[in-house]
Amino acid sequence: MTLDQISQIALSILSISAIILVARKNKWGFVVGLSAQPFWLFTSYINNQWGVFLCSVIYVFTWAYGIYEWFFKDKKNDK
Repeated sequence: MTLDQISQIALSILSISAIILVARKNKWGFVVGLSAQPFWLFTSYINNQWGVFLCSVIYVFTWAYGIYEWFFKDKKNDK
């Protein structure tokens, strides 16, 4: 099995799991989603898929923002 194939399997499992968890309002979905991004970045880079690569970079920040919101933001001060 090649490194690209392993990456494809990992990104599929992690990405689908992340979406399911977030849909169920489970904050760990953001962590799982962020953990999938290195596989997306690697796969899109080695296959010259620059649009997917750019989206993956944006997703890194999106997943990280979700982690901030669910794990670190002070909920007491929200209105």
